[in-house]
Amino acid sequence: MSNSGDRAVSRRAVLGGAAAGVAGAGLAPAWPAHAGNGSAHWPVDQDSVDAVASRLDRDLIELRRDIHRHPEVAGQEVRTAAVVARRLRAAGLDVTTGVGGHGVVGVLTGAHHGRTVAYRADMDAVPPDQQIGGGTQLAHLCGHDLHTAIGVGVAEVLARLRDRLTGTAVFVFQPAEESLGGAAAMLDAGVFDRIRPAEIHALHCGPIPVGRFLVTPGFGLPGQDRGAVTLTGSDALARAQGLAAQIAALGTVSPPATPADLERLVAEIQTADGPLARFVFMRAEAAGTVGQAEVRLSYRCWPEDRYVEIRRDVDRLARSSGAASVAFPAAPFPAMVCPEWEGQAIKRYLRQTVGRDQVLTMRAALPFSGEDFALFLRRVPGSFTFLGVRSPGAAIETSYPHFVAFDPDERAIGHGVRAMAGWLARRTRP
Repeated sequence: MSNSGDRAVSRRAVLGGAAAGVAGAGLAPAWPAHAGNGSAHWPVDQDSVDAVASRLDRDLIELRRDIHRHPEVAGQEVRTAAVVARRLRAAGLDVTTGVGGHGVVGVLTGAHHGRTVAYRADMDAVPPDQQIGGGTQLAHLCGHDLHTAIGVGVAEVLARLRDRLTGTAVFVFQPAEESLGGAAAMLDAGVFDRIRPAEIHALHCGPIPVGRFLVTPGFGLPGQDRGAVTLTGSDALARAQGLAAQIAALGTVSPPATPADLERLVAEIQTADGPLARFVFMRAEAAGTVGQAEVRLSYRCWPEDRYVEIRRDVDRLARSSGAASVAFPAAPFPAMVCPEWEGQAIKRYLRQTVGRDQVLTMRAALPFSGEDFALFLRRVPGSFTFLGVRSPGAAIETSYPHFVAFDPDERAIGHGVRAMAGWLARRTRP
């Protein structure tokens, strides 16, 4: 692990010295330096953000394309992390690498006292077994290449406006989101031990028109629980197959199978008290031999407090089938729920910035995906917002993550950079 000075640091001192800013790290800033004594404080406004961002649009698209051409699986984001670290150092941030694996953290200290706010972007690609539609190669089908380019862009915009920036912006580039291991690894490495942000924010590509945003106050993505039921006896396999069918029947939703299903899903997550107000997405499979068999199950549910109820139902069904054991080896992975206050705050900001009609609101959880950003939100409050990447007239599969047809509109990068740079500049104010 190294920081911007390439000196060794301990695992629990990831951001030591970062609060001192660029000068303390011995770096020559590539962008304007801090305002000197007596300088009038003219806070960063959206017009200034937009003006700087417009000069970076083409370069950030090229950055995204470079990352896209070199996908890296969870836990092996060596090249991507190096590209990110190089860009952040060039912008004058204090950079630490090797955080929780290949995580990168960049700290930008403004010229004026204020709050500390973090922004997270994930970097890994989607392996073939997690792709929908017959993928055969590792590929960026979840938009993490866009997320990374946007995170770099936000850092570069604010770095160019450093002399007017209040507070500190912490940029967290996370590895291993697809395996749900990267956030935990970065937190275990002490990512927030020395510089604790007051809040953290993130964007994620979503199947809504480019230029639009979907905010998530009080909602988000479900967690996941896993278990196994063991059966013995000469008819164990047959009983396991029957039990698997019974457990699967606890599910109330099925994955979308057609474009029409996807369109309906996007509408339903914006419907209050609709069909997704409460759900269980259940998978159960039986395997084994004549003498011993096992049913392995995994499920997502909403609201999160239903885990107790569903575990009880599984146990009841298993016992009635003569199961030898029922095991849930770990606590469920937590749901990612955007706090209501923070979600409403970014909703108001985006409506003021991009227009009321361009901001949609999630009113139900999306059943089929999870996010380890949940672990960051359990440490500090924040927001998780979907960024529209669907081109006009394009099929919905081109904007729905993990589909092999995923082909996001690159103009979304500029929309994301402008929105998040302006938002962070506002949130770092005292």
